[in-house]
Amino acid sequence: MIYLLVRHKVADFEKWKRVFDSHAEAQRQSGLRLDKVLRNLDDPSEVVTWFEDTDLAKARAFVSSPEVPRAKEDSGVVDTPDIYFLS
Repeated sequence: MIYLLVRHKVADFEKWKRVFDSHAEAQRQSGLRLDKVLRNLDDPSEVVTWFEDTDLAKARAFVSSPEVPRAKEDSGVVDTPDIYFLS
């Protein structure tokens, strides 16, 4: 099994979550199944998402798509996300 882990900081978690949730269908179409959304207990602005990945090529295309910078801006991501594909 392949997994995708993404870590970043957000200005407002509730705003970020609304935008994130609005991309659920695009995530599914990219072979991603959301497993967890976690927040750092010491810094609640730091968010980690954990997905199961059923199609690595589609998932890589999804995270590097031209829509990503706009989605990051719209959702209030305030740093450069760390993106890891893991097995």
